[in-house]
Amino acid sequence: MINIVLFGKPGAGKGTQAEFLKEKYNLIHISTGDVFRYNIKNETVLGKEAKTYIDRGDLVPDSLTIKMLQDEVEKNPEASGFLFDGFPRTIAQAEALDAFLNSKNWEVTATIALEADDEILVQRLLERGKTSGRPDDQDEEKIRNRYQEYNEKTAPLMEYYSAQQKFHAVNGIGSIAEITERLSNVIEKL
Repeated sequence: MINIVLFGKPGAGKGTQAEFLKEKYNLIHISTGDVFRYNIKNETVLGKEAKTYIDRGDLVPDSLTIKMLQDEVEKNPEASGFLFDGFPRTIAQAEALDAFLNSKNWEVTATIALEADDEILVQRLLERGKTSGRPDDQDEEKIRNRYQEYNEKTAPLMEYYSAQQKFHAVNGIGSIAEITERLSNVIEKL
C-alpha cells in the first residue's frame, strides 16, 4: 500500500499531477475540496454540518474534515493506496491522519511537495484565471495571500514529515511530462 500526501502552492500543478499519479500507481485520489463539495451537494449529515461553518465564513473544524476523509477511505477498502491532495494542512491534521491510518495498520508512505518560485506561480494563476472564471485566480493580492497562508501552515508540516524521513521536494517547473517523471522517480524509490 502506497499512501502519498501531495503538497504544493496553488498553481503548482497538484491537480494535474494527481491525475497522472492515480492512474500510474492505481491510487484513490482524495481531494478535500472535492470531498467537501460532494458532501455539501449531496446534503450528507457531514455536508450539512460543514455548510453551517462555511456559510458563517468559518473554517470547517479538523474533526469534521477528518471524519469526511475517513469516510472516503472507508468507501475504498480494496484500494492499493491513496493520494491525499489538500490534506493535511496542519500538524493536528497530520497527527489525526497518522492515527487513522495506524488504526488500519497503514501509514503515510511519503509526502511530496511540488516546489516552484512564487513569481512563476502568480503568473500561471493569473493566466488560469482568464479561462477558469475563478475570482481567486484573477487577483494578484489574493493569490499572494494564499501563498503566505500556505507558507505559514505548510512549513511545520514539512518539518513534521522530514523528521519521519517522509518528506520529498520536487521541482514543479517544467513540462507536465518532466514533472510527472520527477514525481515517479521519488515514488519508485520508496
